[in-house]
Amino acid sequence: MLTGSEMGVVDENAAALGVPRKQLMESSGHAVARAVRTLADSGDQVTIVAGRGNNGGDALVTARFLDEYDLRVLLLGRPDAISTAIARENWDALERAEYPTETVKDATAFDLGNPDIVVDAMLGTGIAGDLREPEATAAAAMNEGDATVLSVDVPSGLDAETGQLADNAVDADHVVTFHDTKPGLPDLDVPVTVADIGIPDAAELFVERGDLTRLERDPASHKGDNGEVLVVGGGPYTGAPALAAQAALRAGADLVRVACPAVVAREIQSYSENLILRPFDGDHLAPPHVDRLTELAAAHDTLVLGPGLGDADATLEAVGDLLAAFEGTAVVDADALSVVPDTDTSAELICTPHQGELRGMGGETADDWRERADLVESFASEIGQTLLVKGPYDIISDGERTRVGRTGNPGMTVGGTGDVLAGVTGALACVQDPIDAAAIAAYAVGSVGDRVVDDRGYGLVATDLLDGIPQVLWQRETET
Repeated sequence: MLTGSEMGVVDENAAALGVPRKQLMESSGHAVARAVRTLADSGDQVTIVAGRGNNGGDALVTARFLDEYDLRVLLLGRPDAISTAIARENWDALERAEYPTETVKDATAFDLGNPDIVVDAMLGTGIAGDLREPEATAAAAMNEGDATVLSVDVPSGLDAETGQLADNAVDADHVVTFHDTKPGLPDLDVPVTVADIGIPDAAELFVERGDLTRLERDPASHKGDNGEVLVVGGGPYTGAPALAAQAALRAGADLVRVACPAVVAREIQSYSENLILRPFDGDHLAPPHVDRLTELAAAHDTLVLGPGLGDADATLEAVGDLLAAFEGTAVVDADALSVVPDTDTSAELICTPHQGELRGMGGETADDWRERADLVESFASEIGQTLLVKGPYDIISDGERTRVGRTGNPGMTVGGTGDVLAGVTGALACVQDPIDAAAIAAYAVGSVGDRVVDDRGYGLVATDLLDGIPQVLWQRETET
């Protein structure tokens, strides 16, 4: 089962893999036409009520396969208000071929007539709440009439995120949905056909540009609404926590603070005036610092734990104590990873090991990425946490869902790139589910690395990645 937003991700990923939305719309429209043929006899009156989005576009394709019927196509709204290029192309195709098309510019002009079959293609999976005009009037006419109602993807008025059905939703007799069922459809107690429209399985497995569509930013948001991240790191190393913190800022977090040993705080601060420091006594993390850090971490959306901490016994003990006490979301990286399997925690962890660190945690790996994906999924299930295992193919799994990232290149074996990844993951985990945060972070950082190498060749350094992160995450292009 896929929600409407997940289906949007899959559609866009399919386009990135070479199966464009236009092709998917053609397949969807053909699937609806096949369903009409099972319900109608030749010569029956079939009325298509189409909205101005891609849901309506699917049904506009359907019309071209219904020449044996008494066809009528009603567009709710003006043709110049059709919201996507491919839906508009299909409307233009009907008009050029002189199909019987009509436009309904307001609710008072809607007249359903007395068809045998009504194709409900007003609103698709991106709509929530009660129907507004003219869709409300059209839905009432469908519900009050005697025609068999066939809904496209979901009945207009069904929230495909929650499965909630609006009070004035279309009361469908049949539904043709695409690729996978949607929330709420199993509860309708009507026949639902799940049509294969040619989306490859890879569109759900591989992380592609469609995953970036999960990201959004409220224009009315205020400082802190988009996430606050605490990086706990430093001591033996100073660059690692600075890189992680700067990466979190570039990935969209509003506030990022670095908790580090006091002896290196000034040096870490010197990397950027944008960093906010929260020093603690001493030259390395130790158990006496845990209570304060636990309290500090609780005031943040995400904790990033590990960059530059080192592997002193006292430090690893403190890491275990902190994870045991913490109840939020934490990205665990570098030496801190070794503590995870033996720590009982209620925190939600995103662990970011390379394959050597994965073995150190007790996991297994393999040369073939498909075999490695199975092993990572099994280990993620065993420890009950999300894993982002870095490699030529990044494997991301929470033990139930597994994704594969294919961006990145051998130039990114340089030190510090993992700290950048941890910081980006931390920022995204403020606003995304752990597996989605990890998948998007891996895709984004790898994509930036690819751009740097394409532009300059090998020899990149971790700071080269920072400026490109916002461009990949937020200046994205999607197919319409």
